[in-house]
Amino acid sequence: MAHNYDAETLFPPPLVDNDLSFGEVTEKICGIVEAPPNHKWLLALIPALTGLTILGGAIGWLIWEGTGIWGLNNPMGWGWAIVNFVFWVGIGHAGTLISAILFLFRQRWRTAINRFAEAMTIFAVICALIFPGIHVGRVWAAYWMLPLPNQMSMWPNFRSPLLWDVFAVSTYFTVSLMFWYVGLVPDMATLRDRAKSKIGFWIYGVLSLGWRGANRHWQNYERAYLLLAALATPLVLSVHTIVSFDFAVSLIPGWHTTIFPPYFVAGAIFSGFAMVLTLAIPARKIFGLEDFITVRHIENMTKIILVTGMMVGYAYAMEFFIAWYSGSEYESFAFVNRALGPFGWAYFIMVSCNVITPQIFWFKKMRTNMTVVFILSIFVNIGMWFERFVITMSLHRDFIPSSWDYYSPTIFDILTFIGSFGLFFTLFILFMKFLPAVAMAEVKGVLPQADPHWSGYHEEGHDD
Repeated sequence: MAHNYDAETLFPPPLVDNDLSFGEVTEKICGIVEAPPNHKWLLALIPALTGLTILGGAIGWLIWEGTGIWGLNNPMGWGWAIVNFVFWVGIGHAGTLISAILFLFRQRWRTAINRFAEAMTIFAVICALIFPGIHVGRVWAAYWMLPLPNQMSMWPNFRSPLLWDVFAVSTYFTVSLMFWYVGLVPDMATLRDRAKSKIGFWIYGVLSLGWRGANRHWQNYERAYLLLAALATPLVLSVHTIVSFDFAVSLIPGWHTTIFPPYFVAGAIFSGFAMVLTLAIPARKIFGLEDFITVRHIENMTKIILVTGMMVGYAYAMEFFIAWYSGSEYESFAFVNRALGPFGWAYFIMVSCNVITPQIFWFKKMRTNMTVVFILSIFVNIGMWFERFVITMSLHRDFIPSSWDYYSPTIFDILTFIGSFGLFFTLFILFMKFLPAVAMAEVKGVLPQADPHWSGYHEEGHDD
């Protein structure tokens, strides 16, 4: 039986452009860390630090005055804090998916983007953890969420989803941090050996844990990396499932539904990959990483966004179908109110950004156009924030019409949200400058030169 394959199937584009050698890979990536900060990096850092300052001021004033400075009212007891929490946890999903799951499935294209996607995960989870802490009102009592010894007369409510979040997100953060750090060790040793200052030598020397590239070191490294990847993989599914339980275990119409766990996981991967693209496209320009983060990498990520976007769109449709099929007038009202009620404008922003916008990625020209991909990735992030906003706003019309009220954020809600981006981008920009943004050891493993048969292949004249 004859098979017709196109040239791209038989000879896929290279994972690293311009036929770089091992030495050139090291020079390009280490050069970013070793070079003095340039004006582009400083111009990116200034607004990020401004946002971080805004966050510090907003949280400080919140602690001084209390949650009354936010737009919370009687039916809307959560407001933007829970919206931002779920948004940032979702952003943190793509890093572990790219690193752990694609690693276990031996997807070699992950190597150029896994390092800063993992960093993005860690920084996003840090931003997420701020919001439950400050939303409790008495920030100094936030430790009550932890499983404290009973002799302190503190009895944590283990049936509370807030407590489940503490366990799930802290576990996810710990495993993701270890996974990220283990992957950094060989590259830290390279920076240690190239260091021109004593401070750099000692810092990278401590962080590289005595790495010498010996056979035993590589065996232990690969075993640890595989083990952490296996631990992180179920966490990708479990963490956002637990976060969805914040809503799903309640009795609120529109929330009490079994579709929330898979729907939230698909949405988290959807928004996470969009944020990876939002960061990768400017980063490859600013730091000259076009040889490593190629058009092939960008196109693969847009395909994942297209798939997960269709899953999210299917979940939106199923929510309405089940609300009608259930015969519950409360459930039906909740969804009709979502689309046609006071927050209908937010619902249609959500559908436009999350369902309609990604359909452009059906076309190869759009998937490979960096400007289009960057703009659409921002739209996806906007749409996913509005998804969490629309879900949370279901509270504004509860079972008692006399308690219905409209939610309006105050300037402090807005400043806290903007400030969380300041924290995220500050951490990310510092990471890009002071740590290797691309995993050198892993990228070298996918170069043609790493194949022991490659030289013989060339000698036989099979270059085409």
